[in-house]
Parts: sequence; C-alpha cells; structure tokens
Amino acid sequence: MFHSKVFVTLKKSILDPQGKAVEQGIHSLGFESVGNVRIGKYIEMDIDTNLREEAEHITKQISEKLLANLVMESFSSTTEQVKE
Repeated sequence: MFHSKVFVTLKKSILDPQGKAVEQGIHSLGFESVGNVRIGKYIEMDIDTNLREEAEHITKQISEKLLANLVMESFSSTTEQVKE
C-alpha cells in the first residue's frame, strides 16, 4: 500500500485573488514582510498496490484528470510506501 500527497497550485501566470486577500489579512496583522501569498489545494490518498510505479502512475492520472485544471493549475506529488 502507498500513500500519495498531491499539491495543486495556480500557475504563476494566473492571478490569485484569494491569495491576495489572505496576503492583505496577513499585512493587517502586522506581518509586512510577507508577500506573494498563493492559495492551493492539498489532497491525500491511499493506493492499494505493491508497486511504487503503479501508485505514482495512478496518482498522476487522478491529478491530471480530476484534481488539477491543467490550463490554470500545476501539481506536484509525493508517494510513500505505508509501513504495516
């Protein structure tokens, strides 16, 4: 069994109004040194297979077909074997 973690974020060329709103909130708390705040999604999943390559392939397929809008977003993932 493997455990995958997927991080989906807007591409750098896409404006992030939610990130801007959070950045303004951070500044209003007095943290003026913080900038370029971006908001994303974090997804975890277990994949029932004994092969790392298969788990990574499944994670990539799910990310490309469902989790990320590849026109506007990019994703990265990690896959680790679950110790039983």
